[in-house]
Amino acid sequence: MKFNPADNIQDLQYFGEFGGVNPSISDSSTYTFLAAKSMIDTFEGNLEGCYLYSRHTSPSNLYLGQALAAMEGTESANVSASGMGSISSVILQLCSQGDHIISSRTIYGGTYAFLKNFTPKFGISTSFVDITDLAKVEASINEKTKILYCESVSNPLLEVADIEELGKLAKKYKLSLVVDNTFSPLQISPALLGADIVIHSLTKFINGTSDTVGGVICASNEFIDSLRNVNDGASMLLGPVMDSLRSASVLKNLRTLHIRMKKHSENALYLAKRFEEDGFKVMYPGLKSHPQHDLYNSIYNPEYGYGGLLTLDAGSLEKADDLMELMQERNLGYLAVSLGFYKTLFNAPGTATSSEIPEDEQKQMGLTDGLIRFSIGLDNHIERTYTLMKECMDQINIQKVTPVRM
Repeated sequence: MKFNPADNIQDLQYFGEFGGVNPSISDSSTYTFLAAKSMIDTFEGNLEGCYLYSRHTSPSNLYLGQALAAMEGTESANVSASGMGSISSVILQLCSQGDHIISSRTIYGGTYAFLKNFTPKFGISTSFVDITDLAKVEASINEKTKILYCESVSNPLLEVADIEELGKLAKKYKLSLVVDNTFSPLQISPALLGADIVIHSLTKFINGTSDTVGGVICASNEFIDSLRNVNDGASMLLGPVMDSLRSASVLKNLRTLHIRMKKHSENALYLAKRFEEDGFKVMYPGLKSHPQHDLYNSIYNPEYGYGGLLTLDAGSLEKADDLMELMQERNLGYLAVSLGFYKTLFNAPGTATSSEIPEDEQKQMGLTDGLIRFSIGLDNHIERTYTLMKECMDQINIQKVTPVRM
């Protein structure tokens, strides 16, 4: 049968300690052993099924990790207290002093700052390239390169990575392909396309309620075990552990992800089409005008659509700010960072979520001052939302390009 990430989540069944339909929450920082030798074996990694200390792992974290591994089609997964906790652990586990990383130039600002400003302290360098240009990617590989890093759908420009071809390059040069899939859960399955490691910020669509932060690393048993190793595992030693209560909460929200993603995608596609017809400068993978529209069609799981993110260029930062303030005033959403909430969120990434990227590099990648990133919500009547948003855009006099003839 064809791989279906939502089916894999649904097929997991847990019974709580007292027969509850939700697994019991392991609200403990440490765990007992009936025999001293069992503790020794657990420390040495020779005993499965025993819990040692919650920084290492806990039953609640394992339940959530199993569900996310099933969703991504990997052998195992390890959850963390934030998306950056997952990203930093992966990079520091794979790289040592003198190693080199090739990263997409359009990535989350926190990831960019970590690679640009933090890892050089440890002698790890990064080349930022146009990930859609495979020739440039290959030309950037050298004998010190260890990682190819990208986002399935990039933040904030919504560029689509050719994961299959990047996977071939990674195998050719014996590199690890690390893919951040935060923008496209269920829609794209990077591990099936050739990624070695898949990362998510659980904060966003997967949790979906903007009430917690979290991250996950989905990969092979071997790699996840290395992260948890008490002697040299980055996840163990850096300590980005997720609290068990939060794990249990995210697991419950994960079960409705397929319903939410379909609605996010449905609403975003409707708005993107209408805005483009109106002549606004809009970017969305579901539009034929998107540069990687055909590529997206070749790699996605169609049932879950093109995602909940779109961008619109207001022409200037002043107009972008005015539009966002007006939309918030009229109850169309929140002027806020992050994504995946039930209500629409919008921000100007050049001065917010991508502000860590220098202005000259923003211009090179096409990130303009007036660009607004929309995370479209679960609005019940999207036609009503469109009408109200269009009124705001007309009132602010948002710039238009030549209207598309449908």
